Amino acid sequence: MWDYTEKVREHYLNPRNVGEVQNPDGIGEVGNITCGDALKLTFKLDKDGRIQEIKFKTFGCGSAIASASVLTELARGKTVAEAAAITNKEIAEALGGLPRAKMHCSVMGQEALEAAIEYYRTGGKTRAPKEKDGTIVCTCFSVTDLEIERAIKENNLTTVEDVTNYTKAGGGCGGCKPQIEEIIERVNGEPAHTAPEAPPRLTTVQKIDKIRQVIEKEIKPTLVKDGGDCDLVEVEGNKVYIQFKGHCAGCAFSSMTLKSVVEKKLKERVLPDLSVEEA
Repeated sequence: MWDYTEKVREHYLNPRNVGEVQNPDGIGEVGNITCGDALKLTFKLDKDGRIQEIKFKTFGCGSAIASASVLTELARGKTVAEAAAITNKEIAEALGGLPRAKMHCSVMGQEALEAAIEYYRTGGKTRAPKEKDGTIVCTCFSVTDLEIERAIKENNLTTVEDVTNYTKAGGGCGGCKPQIEEIIERVNGEPAHTAPEAPPRLTTVQKIDKIRQVIEKEIKPTLVKDGGDCDLVEVEGNKVYIQFKGHCAGCAFSSMTLKSVVEKKLKERVLPDLSVEEA
């Protein structure tokens, strides 16, 4: 479950400026419904060249709706040049923050505004922002190398996971992850940091079987050397109950053996969240 701020909830439940401006000066369309997110932004200028009216339509999650909604509030009343300076960070900050995995929604808002401004500046010749040029790296979400480079530079990204959170690149088949790593290294001048791997997901039966195997093959032989032994008694969630036998039963150092030998080995070989107690 994402941890959303009250501002995000407010703009999601009561979005501002929904719809489409009639006879707009600027039109920006980014994203693709088949990829999961799409946003259309339209605006109209007043006689002084300031954004008088700005509206949006989006197909996306609550974060996409909230980001587009708050963006229209940020842009209204600004000149085109002032609006062009709005960053995805400002959009996220105006919402009190976004979950890291949803930062791509604020990026999409920034890109839609840039596309609308480009449309205005070129007299309606294009709706695509200049940064959309480049070579497609992520075919699943049509993300270019320039978009990835920009996200890395503006948000100080250092991992492939970061890039996915901000651009969605790498979030589909994953085939572009090596290319993303190369771009991170090129932009930052150092190798991409590797995010820690998530612990393996095991069914209850698989977990018990693996615990039993580690006890039989790796823990018991160590205890037997000193005349001790142990048996698996029960597994409840991530709690493992064992019973010491032989010299280990009643040994003054049994509690130390429980943690430094049995629990340590099971954490290493099965799951890091396991805890071991004596039955």
